[in-house]
Order: sequence, then structure tokens, then C-alpha cells
Amino acid sequence: MSDTPTYTPPKVWTWDTESGGQFASINRPIAGATHDKDLPVGEHPFQLHSLATPNGVKVTIMFEELLELGHTGAEYDAWLINIGEGEQFGSGFVEANPNSKIPALWDRSGPEPVRVFESASILMHLAEKFGEFLPASGPARTETLNWLFWQMGSAPYLGGGFGHFYAYAPEKWQYPIDRFAMEAKRQLDVLDRELANKTYIAGGDYTIADMAIWPWYGQLVLGRLYSAAEFLDVESYTNVMRWAKAIDARPAVSRGRMVNRGFGELHTQLRERHAASDFETRTQDKLEPADSES
Repeated sequence: MSDTPTYTPPKVWTWDTESGGQFASINRPIAGATHDKDLPVGEHPFQLHSLATPNGVKVTIMFEELLELGHTGAEYDAWLINIGEGEQFGSGFVEANPNSKIPALWDRSGPEPVRVFESASILMHLAEKFGEFLPASGPARTETLNWLFWQMGSAPYLGGGFGHFYAYAPEKWQYPIDRFAMEAKRQLDVLDRELANKTYIAGGDYTIADMAIWPWYGQLVLGRLYSAAEFLDVESYTNVMRWAKAIDARPAVSRGRMVNRGFGELHTQLRERHAASDFETRTQDKLEPADSES
């Protein structure tokens, strides 16, 4: 018998702002803006408003990969959205994404600005605009999209399910941890079996499917999410580990992980990105000493 008290749901649920544990303040049961705040606009065609969570990293990796290939039209300004401070509920951000989740993108490369939200939509938008990382047609395109949307449907179980209850919930409860650990391991097994005879997940070249999956599952097996690598026995997923390490070694991926990062070691934090030179001159280890003297 469990010693955990049985919870009886009320007839009508009401929001308890004091419950929810770490990061509870970033969510609420209603949509819309809480305050007026315009988003900044830089000089480049693309204006990204984001944070270096796995969903945000997908998009900054894509931009850096496009620039690595020489697509100068993919230059972008990346502005940090501090979700802990509620910046995603500002009026300008809600205009960019009515769902108040990062990442959100304004594409100003055409005659009229176009808003793009949801990370998979942004990846597809950029892939189609530049003709990279997504086959134009046929079975290869379908397989890439299969895995892109697999990630979109699966990652909530990893993040909002396993990650929340294992790392962030105010108390440790065995039932939800067991439930979501089982699902996280099932998903890793799906990837491991698929990658047994593939270099990349869609079976051909590196694509937006890899860019979408890696920030979640690649970083998980590399020990960067939830301090859960040992708990989930990630070393046993040898094909996922090989794939994760190969993508981690890409220079554009290394840069993409730094953009809009406000946590970790200071030399890995590029809180705003407006030029390629920022990776050398404006990481937080170079800015904070000057800030502290003022």
C-alpha cells in the first residue's frame, strides 16, 4: 500500500498559483498578454525571439547550419525571451505567437512581415525558403516529415512528462516517474532501432528531422537534460549515442546551442546574437566583467 494520500479532484478545477513546483510561474490556464511590451527589431531579415531550451535550440541550429552553407540571406537577430520573468506574455510576443511559447520568428525578408511559430513550422519554413535540409518531394521528404512530427508528438512525454516529474516537480512521486521513464525509454528504443543502419534518422542526409530530435534526445543521452542519463541507462542506446555525438561535433550545432542561452558556464552564453562575430566577442564571460565594473 502506498503512503501517498489519495487525491480526489474537485468538481470544478481552479488554479492554485502556489502549486506546481519549479517553473510553475511560466504557465497559466488562460492565453493573452499580461502587459504591453513591443519586441525589438534588428537589421537582419529574420527576427528570432527565443530561449536555448531544446525547442529554441532547434531553430538556432538551423540558422547556423544555413549560414555555414553560405546562405547569407539567413542572417538573423536572436533576442532572448526570459520565460521565468514572463516575457512571453508581453503584447509583442503574443502577437508573434498567441500560444506564448518560444520560439517565435518574424520573417521580414518579403514585402510584408510573416510570423512563424511552433518550432517544426519554423524549421519547415526555413528549409523551404532556402532549399536545404528537407527533400523537395517524394518518399525522402515524407520520411523526413514523419520523423519531424514524431518528435513534436513525442517530446512532450519526455519534457512535460518525464522531465517535469523527475527533475522539477515539488515532490518525487514514483507512479508518474515510472510511467514517463518507461515512455522515455521506449522512445529511445525507437530511435536506437531506426539508427542501427542509418547515419541520420530519415535514412539519407542530415535534415531538419535530426535538428528537431537532437536537442531533446541527443542532449539527453549526452547527459545535458534533467541529470537523468544514468537513471535512464542511456549508454545502452549505442546507436543513439553514436548519432548524438556526430551531430554534437558539427560547428553549427555548437554555435546554435549558445544562442539565447542564459544559463550554464558564461563562455557558453550568447544571450543575444546579431552577427557571426558575436560568438567571439559577446559571450557572457566577456560582457559580465565590464557590467560588474559599471
